[in-house]
Amino acid sequence: MGLIVNLISILAGLVALPVALVGLVPFFGLANYLAIPIAIVGAALGMLSGYRSGRNFNLFVLIVAVIRLVLGGGVI
Repeated sequence: MGLIVNLISILAGLVALPVALVGLVPFFGLANYLAIPIAIVGAALGMLSGYRSGRNFNLFVLIVAVIRLVLGGGVI
């Protein structure tokens, strides 16, 4: 059961990563507001699974998105 939840967590991270990467482009920072909740859900699932890989991957995506929002002043 834990392995399946971890795989779902990794899939959530694989969905959030391209959205966060698009958010790195100037004037597309708003996409990070979509990537952050997806990464949070993925990280929560990763914590429930008992494996660390899904959690760590989603935390990486979350950190990238949050840093981009902080550096861009929120939207831009």
